[in-house]
Amino acid sequence: MEYGDSPRSVNRKLTSLKSFYRFLLKEGVVENNPMRRIISPKTSKRLPEFVESENMVALFEDFANRGGFSGIRDSIIIEMFYNTGIRLSELMNLKERDIDFHSDTIKVLGKRNKERIIPFSKKFGLLIKEYIKEKEKTFGAVPELFLTDSGRKMYAKCIYLIVKRHLGSITTLEKKSPHILRHTFATHLLNNGADLNAVKELLGHASLAATQVYTHNTIEKLKEIYKQAHPRA
Repeated sequence: MEYGDSPRSVNRKLTSLKSFYRFLLKEGVVENNPMRRIISPKTSKRLPEFVESENMVALFEDFANRGGFSGIRDSIIIEMFYNTGIRLSELMNLKERDIDFHSDTIKVLGKRNKERIIPFSKKFGLLIKEYIKEKEKTFGAVPELFLTDSGRKMYAKCIYLIVKRHLGSITTLEKKSPHILRHTFATHLLNNGADLNAVKELLGHASLAATQVYTHNTIEKLKEIYKQAHPRA
């Protein structure tokens, strides 16, 4: 690290050296493994990046003026990620039958074929209905929820480019991907007092540890509020 290498870079190099010396020891080239005494440096956890709530509001206000199939579809894709926190692969495989407008829920098939039910708002439900109506007017009755401009089933790269283009208009974050919207969904819920276990279920995480990373963003938000509000901060 004296030469400016990050702890992650140092750990990668140490891992290679440790593997090399284990091989030499196994082959009888050396009698001792000097790497056994080497302690790897601790690496800091990267906080999940997310879009600020006011920026998301600005984006949805812009979407309100969009018409036509592609314009409405793009807005629903962004809204779907932000309103439900689903993964790219989950959104890509959604069918119309997965949307239950009576209970305002969406059925998602996640990792390891684990099914989960995610609620959505009445307002978002009306937007989905509007999109489906536009889709049927353009392409007829198609089971897939999201289609390309040519009427084919939506694919991952197309969704990624849609998200990247629209997020590029509201944020300077280096990454502008569907996963950033998933991070945004979780962070905004926790910042507004949502229960950690509930967020875990909504995200489809197997363990609470995977969800706890978002609490760091919440703590940073609290620190920011404290510094702004407390006279002795």
